[in-house]
Amino acid sequence: MIRILLADDQALVRGALATLLSLEDDLSVIAQVGRGDEVLAAVEEHRPDIALLDVEMPGIDGLAAAARVREAHPGVRVVIVTTFGRAGYLSRALAAGVAGYVVKDTPATELADVVRRVMRGETVIDAALATDALAAGPSPLTSREAQVLGAARSGGTIADVAGMLHLSEGTTRNHLSSAMQKLEARTRADAARIAEEHGWLL
Repeated sequence: MIRILLADDQALVRGALATLLSLEDDLSVIAQVGRGDEVLAAVEEHRPDIALLDVEMPGIDGLAAAARVREAHPGVRVVIVTTFGRAGYLSRALAAGVAGYVVKDTPATELADVVRRVMRGETVIDAALATDALAAGPSPLTSREAQVLGAARSGGTIADVAGMLHLSEGTTRNHLSSAMQKLEARTRADAARIAEEHGWLL
């Protein structure tokens, strides 16, 4: 029996996935959480074989949760199941050591098969997403530029963003300007939108 932990902030989606996967004779959903910062504790308590994680959750996102799980419990295989098929997310997921990355519209029977393949030691990535990731290429942003641009999404002033990240206003302005140039964006809002669409923000 393959023991599964589900993490998704949408209770309806989480419940539906749990029901569908539990219909399989060899799969058992043993725990469910709705926040990214609850994942590691749930893994430690329930000891699943596979953790199926959404990307966008409160607390911390699924990619950060995946990295924590892989560091603390390398025997637990992590699969990202998400609405967001963004190339940058895939790159971050692979860097975090995930064993699978599929989108939520994957049929339940296929998702069950992904779980089995991952349990056998395979890495399973949605083919269309992998193609898109190769086409998009790596992020042109440095990690600091991505961090500053992510903090600027809220629309605050330069001073607000600088204060949030404990940077000087000049440094913050320089990072935003560099990010805008690299993304060929006219405004920081455009730059943030472009980066978010590609999954490049931190």
